[in-house]
Amino acid sequence: MQKIPVIEFKNFGYQYNAQAEPTLYGVDLTIYKGEKVLIAGPSGSGKSTLAHCINGLIPFSYTGEITGSLKINGKETSDMSLFEISKTVGTVLQDSDAQFVGLTVAEDIAFAMENDCTPHEAMLQRVQKAAEVVGVKEVLSHAPHELSGGQKQRVSMAGVLVDDVSVLLFDEPLANLDPATGKAAIELIDDIHKRTGATVIIIEHRIEDVLHRDVDRVILVNDGRIAADMPPDQLLCSSLLGDTGLREPLYITALKYAGVRLTPDMHLANIQKIQLNDDAKAKVRSWFKATPAAPGKEPGEILLQAEGVRFAYPNGKEALSGIDFSLRKGELMCIVGRNGAGKSTFSKVICGFETPQEGTLRLNGEDLSGLTIKERADHIGYVMQNPNQMISKNMIADEVGLALTLDGVKPEAVKEKVFDTLKICGLYPFRNWPVSALSFGQKKRVTVASILAMGPGIIILDEPTAGQDFRHYTEIMEFLLELNRQGVTIVMITHDMHLMLEYATRGAVFADGGIIADDSPARLLTDSSIIERANLKETSLFTLAVMCGIDDPREFVQRFIDHDREVRQG
Repeated sequence: MQKIPVIEFKNFGYQYNAQAEPTLYGVDLTIYKGEKVLIAGPSGSGKSTLAHCINGLIPFSYTGEITGSLKINGKETSDMSLFEISKTVGTVLQDSDAQFVGLTVAEDIAFAMENDCTPHEAMLQRVQKAAEVVGVKEVLSHAPHELSGGQKQRVSMAGVLVDDVSVLLFDEPLANLDPATGKAAIELIDDIHKRTGATVIIIEHRIEDVLHRDVDRVILVNDGRIAADMPPDQLLCSSLLGDTGLREPLYITALKYAGVRLTPDMHLANIQKIQLNDDAKAKVRSWFKATPAAPGKEPGEILLQAEGVRFAYPNGKEALSGIDFSLRKGELMCIVGRNGAGKSTFSKVICGFETPQEGTLRLNGEDLSGLTIKERADHIGYVMQNPNQMISKNMIADEVGLALTLDGVKPEAVKEKVFDTLKICGLYPFRNWPVSALSFGQKKRVTVASILAMGPGIIILDEPTAGQDFRHYTEIMEFLLELNRQGVTIVMITHDMHLMLEYATRGAVFADGGIIADDSPARLLTDSSIIERANLKETSLFTLAVMCGIDDPREFVQRFIDHDREVRQG
């Protein structure tokens, strides 16, 4: 069957007007009708620019110089209007909130049809059909801001589907979703692909999560060029992911540690479909037996304690229903759970942004209720999930040094501290840039840097690695790990189960406003009842251990974590 090109890049290059060097160089890439492809690459690699060229944001929203050719359905995009491109390419943005225009879900889904003056009855039918495809029929009358993260993303998908586009472009669809919702999103994208026959392009750096459902090809972008374009089974046999600063699936790393020779015919892309022969399974078992368990760490004294903390919003919704929690000095721990479980609310109560109706909070044995937000901030730093809610200065260096400046630190000392922090967070090359020129992920790193520069004793980070590629994720986490070694206590609210496995020694699981489990990450992510109740995701390491006949899969997961941590830290 002949392949029909839908998107064709030929010797394509692009340079933003505000940049001294091109972002894309000599790109040759063809995506065919009905394909489902994953485009991945580290931050700054050019993958987002590539996406903007496909959906018309370049050149209509971002100005710059284009070289070479880009055709959509055989027509040069330089001869097309943004309206024409939008009728072929539908985009679901990383930040769903930025895509909403209607007061209700139904109005938002219908927006494109209203612009096309679609007859009212036909509009209602198409809204109903799109809402049914993505599973949001029951919330059509709700306001978009009332929805969960997963529901918002589904509404964004519906708003694109009603236009009957032939190309669906998903920009980091997993960025703000809990593990189970992210898994459901990948399944939904796969279902839409099969139902509609549309060409699907996914921009995402969480490779293992996207490969939960089959893709035809993985296109790696690095330094503005196509670094690889191949089927996922072939890619996972190579070192290309690590070479380009991306994380390979954990089960692939485990197989490599065990000395298993990886080949494409093993169907490596999905742990549920992987085919291991007896020799490979024996090697995994041998590695497990030969790898000792790491010694435990003595717990420190209690630093922060919550007793019976209850908090309800003015509308009567109870977000925290009697939280008992202890944080020990020197810990590096994670708080996990589904969207809306109370994780972020609890951190806001700790920092004084919200006042609980019941219960007590103590820091070093002292009641926190009498301290202002500023006084608490001297001891507890908080990095919010949405960077746009924290940033108040135009220039990056000014933002990172703002709190130090307000505290009266001398300008020379502020500059030195700011530059040191920017280097750690991978932002030093952008030290003289305006914040407005940064991507969402880069803005996130600016907010992390602004808190790190203050040096508080406890740092609470809400999704610290969201939107980060593996290289920058590792840089930030290694810095946090170093701070932790120096005695700083770290709490991370996260949906990233890899993050919890790799760095945390403890996890607290929130569900329905309470803590339902508090244990080691390995035990939490191998307990099916906790996983189901809290919308977590079982680690692929557990699946691999069961597949290889290991008697204690939980211990296998723990030993892998300990060994991998040792390897990464040298």
